[in-house]
Amino acid sequence: MKILGIDTSTKFLCIGLYNNGKLYEYNLEVSRQLSSLLTLTIKRVLDAAGLQINEIDYFACGLGPGSFTGVRIGLASIKGFAWVLKKPLLGISTLDILAKNANVEEAITVIPAIDAKRNLVYCSGYRIGKNNLKRIMPYMLLSENEFLKKVKPKNVILGDALNLYKENILKSVKRVTVLDKDYWYPQARHIIALAQELIKNKKINNSYNIKPVYLYPKECQIKKCRVFPSSNN
Repeated sequence: MKILGIDTSTKFLCIGLYNNGKLYEYNLEVSRQLSSLLTLTIKRVLDAAGLQINEIDYFACGLGPGSFTGVRIGLASIKGFAWVLKKPLLGISTLDILAKNANVEEAITVIPAIDAKRNLVYCSGYRIGKNNLKRIMPYMLLSENEFLKKVKPKNVILGDALNLYKENILKSVKRVTVLDKDYWYPQARHIIALAQELIKNKKINNSYNIKPVYLYPKECQIKKCRVFPSSNN
């Protein structure tokens, strides 16, 4: 079985390739160069593994929430591959991928928190332990105060929202654990692991109706502009 998975919702281009037991991982900070680097980097990863794109059995993609532009570029590319090659597509929330970074043995609640800009936080909550991951909260877009109310003692927090809110979290909640920057961004191995779980459970998406997780619905709509006729002088 061969799986190609990507996440483009953060400042990193995250690519994972699974090839019959072998796992290849690639993480590159791309900033605003994503559109020009994505296809080229995927080809380099495939070349390194000695594969062609048409040999991939399953495609997987992080659906966000995160960078609006990044999510659109990544999902459009993966949907294009899946559509043209008539291969199955797996959509995975970036918050699910991020939660796997905690990698704890004992059962504990993990809250991935992504900076949503405008003093807002993308987040969710998971019960995790012994490699099992279960989401126990919806995907949410919250203000700082709303987010702090979700955090409880002994929770584990990770994600780039800690750049802004770490001090307030530690002041507001006792015995909470915040993970360092090595755990703030999606890892390719977790995209592949979650994709394998979806395949095992036969939860395959349709490339027609798979949608990104935006959580900013009004911001994602194209507004109609009123056009005024020009005056004749």
